[in-house]
Amino acid sequence: MIYTEFSFPNDSHIIWSLMIVTYPFISGIMAGAFSIAALYFVFGMENLKPVSRFSLLVSFSFLVCATLPLLNHLGHPERALNVIIMPNHRSAIGGFGYIYNIFLVILALTLWFSYREDVIRAAEAAGGLKKKILTFMLLWNLGKDDDTRDVDRRLVFILTAIGIPSMAVLSGYVGFLFGSLKSNPWWSTPLMPFVFFVSGIMSGLALVLLLYLYLGWYGYLEKSYKCLRTLSALLWFSTALYIILEGVELLYFYYESSDAWFVISTLLLTKLKYSFFVLQLGIGLGVAFILLSAMFALKLEEPSFAKMAAVASIYILFEVWMMRWNIVIGGQLFSKSYVGFRDFHPGWMEKEGILVAIIFTVLPLVVLFMVTRFLGVRPSGDESAQIDNPGVNTDEELP
Repeated sequence: MIYTEFSFPNDSHIIWSLMIVTYPFISGIMAGAFSIAALYFVFGMENLKPVSRFSLLVSFSFLVCATLPLLNHLGHPERALNVIIMPNHRSAIGGFGYIYNIFLVILALTLWFSYREDVIRAAEAAGGLKKKILTFMLLWNLGKDDDTRDVDRRLVFILTAIGIPSMAVLSGYVGFLFGSLKSNPWWSTPLMPFVFFVSGIMSGLALVLLLYLYLGWYGYLEKSYKCLRTLSALLWFSTALYIILEGVELLYFYYESSDAWFVISTLLLTKLKYSFFVLQLGIGLGVAFILLSAMFALKLEEPSFAKMAAVASIYILFEVWMMRWNIVIGGQLFSKSYVGFRDFHPGWMEKEGILVAIIFTVLPLVVLFMVTRFLGVRPSGDESAQIDNPGVNTDEELP
């Protein structure tokens, strides 16, 4: 009988808790939402036009809230800017600081040029302090002529193109940090950055699809069955790619059968048996992929298609959150002795407890609501409010 209950005395606590689970979940949604805008503004996927600018708002709202879980996790959050003002090229978290701020500037500028005419209309209709704030945001430039619109279109195209690699690096950066930790066999795999990136794209697509269905139903966004099908097809493709990556990763661990395979297999069959196989792969990923496949295989009508897309998106969001949990928390459940296991039960009212994690997860949606209300954003079906795509136009619909 193999003894599996020994842990070193100084190795009995989970250091990275719910905040480190929440951060990659939020940043992944940010990346997925931005990818939708990139597919329209850069790659000319015309079917995504009704939701293209709105996806920029979703990405920005989640980006500005992404660092809050990390700041809450720090013992001295007031020192967070030290990674910027005292740079160290060998610091992984310092590199994250620069990548985050670069992408934040790119996304803010893209959003500004994309919604400039909406802000002008909001400024013209507003009064008092709001009018002054909006006018200042526009740098006192209220022009809406064709030349200005052409410049806006080109700048949105350029900024979105530059933002694609920045978004990919920022989204996969957490996976890179985990994958480079050789001391933890559950994390140390070259596939980890790609798993984080693809799962983030899945979650962003799923949330934007849900919001699009809700806002389209109430008339805030243009309802388009082509747009819905395209979003669903992209979600299916990203889910299929994610299944391949997860399968290859598990096959890699099994085929290599290194000394660490004993602790990984024991971890999966004991501590993570329910959360990994049942919740993540079974209920989350399995049900979602079956629903997405059935939507296209059965050739459903629009109402049924929309309902199944909404349900599948909810399952995808659940799966991605469970994936973050199983990687971040699961990777800390075994001791450095490789034969001891820990337990982790987060509390509700703790500094990094369940309630705080829920607040940080919902907060980007509150920011999104406030931004759209403040800007007075009109439905994307209003052609006068749209930034046309300067790239290659195509009306081809994904299968």
